[in-house]
Amino acid sequence: MTTDAVSPLPGWRTLARDAVWWAQDYAYAAAAQVRAVGPGHPDDFASGQGRPLVLLPGIYETWRFLEPLARVLHDRGHPIHVVTGLGSNRRPIVESAAVAAALLRERDLHDVVLVAHSKGGLIGKHLMAFDPVGTRVRAMVAVATPFGGSRYSRLMPTPSLRAFRSGDATMRALAASADVNSRIVSVFGAFDPHIPEGSELAGARNVRLDGGGHFRVLADPRVIAEVIRAAE
Repeated sequence: MTTDAVSPLPGWRTLARDAVWWAQDYAYAAAAQVRAVGPGHPDDFASGQGRPLVLLPGIYETWRFLEPLARVLHDRGHPIHVVTGLGSNRRPIVESAAVAAALLRERDLHDVVLVAHSKGGLIGKHLMAFDPVGTRVRAMVAVATPFGGSRYSRLMPTPSLRAFRSGDATMRALAASADVNSRIVSVFGAFDPHIPEGSELAGARNVRLDGGGHFRVLADPRVIAEVIRAAE
């Protein structure tokens, strides 16, 4: 396991730091959602001779949310595949994993690295653990994924958000499927306002960043570095 050391701060300073991270986090998310309505086509990054990468965005996110990552990785020669059938990713995890698996079959993709954010990591793990096509996945880099659920989920107004309860049947099945954890890299911030339990996953390569947030951590250079490490 890899863990970046974070110096302890007095209580009030920790709260102030987390409040700043939270504000920066939502500013990043808002900008990403605005960018998503601009021009862009899912096949813009599909060319390349490197190992194929498949994007799995988080809930209420389209593939465009991960476009900055896609651009950098495509420039390194990796074909980037987009699961357009996910839309804004509001379907149940099981259904979404089936959609992602169908893409791997349709495009005959092998030795794939999944690049996932938040809920996307749960979709990717479900594909790896329960679908025969999961053997085609070399690794997954999951950023800010609630592998252990989130206690805030039960307070949420929609079923798609309440599905992240640790007691949910799908979440329990994913937790019990530890065999695939060794192929997962879980990257997460020192503070995540959406996942107080954190994203550490037993048996995975766990990378804790110095910064905090649920969305803005996608811009951390370590994320790109971990994808490159998994793919190259």
